[in-house]
Amino acid sequence: MIYDCENLGLKHLWKPAVELYGEVLTMFEDNYPEGLKKLFVIKAPMIFPVAYNLIKHFLSEDTRNKIQVLGGNWKEILLQNIDAAELPVYYGGTLTDPDGNPKCTCKINYGGDVPKTYYIRDSIKQQYESTVTVNRGSSLQLEYELLFPGCVLRWQFMTESADVGFGVFMKTKSGERQKAGDMVEVVPNQRYNSHLVPEDGSLTCREPGVYVLRFDNTYSFIHSKRISYSVEVLLPDQGSEAHMNGLGDRTPQDPSLGHKQ
Repeated sequence: MIYDCENLGLKHLWKPAVELYGEVLTMFEDNYPEGLKKLFVIKAPMIFPVAYNLIKHFLSEDTRNKIQVLGGNWKEILLQNIDAAELPVYYGGTLTDPDGNPKCTCKINYGGDVPKTYYIRDSIKQQYESTVTVNRGSSLQLEYELLFPGCVLRWQFMTESADVGFGVFMKTKSGERQKAGDMVEVVPNQRYNSHLVPEDGSLTCREPGVYVLRFDNTYSFIHSKRISYSVEVLLPDQGSEAHMNGLGDRTPQDPSLGHKQ
């Protein structure tokens, strides 16, 4: 099996999607444990260690040992394991569609964005971890200390009856509450109509430090805001992250990600 991760991004770390993927992996592990011979991961972006860390606990050790994250020489390694006649030209083989398409779209469904006609968000009841009230003319700051780079902050929130300001900041001094103007703005503060549409987002934290998720109601002199929210800190898989940093023309040697070819 080949996993082409070229367009893997933060949007794929949406919690409901990760949970669904975990259920699918668990089903295959429980019922078809020997169905996978090898899995090659190609074109893995820097977000891959975080994504892998989210799902690896669903996989048995035997399955993890079958996963190989390849570097810049991935075409060469694929040809060492797959006959060129069975591999599309797009991936280094000789196989094409009858019309000469090198990606073999007649045989492979490359997926893409989900059509909006399939959206069912309005019918899903989101469960949040906490609910707070931010008084008129005030703000709420949620602090998260991240000890190493590559972590992902993920948030979801909604308000009951009105909009609210939201932004992400990085503290410049530890141990004391800082005003927004004294911190480094990472995600620009802006007002969201989260009473109409729940908001969700994520941020890859390139630097360690204390990050502040700030709900801003300072502009409202009359109304307080009731906010329901969930926040998660997603940690990268340290083994795969170390190998990602060394990818290029080499393949990783992390035992949990397969062996070097």
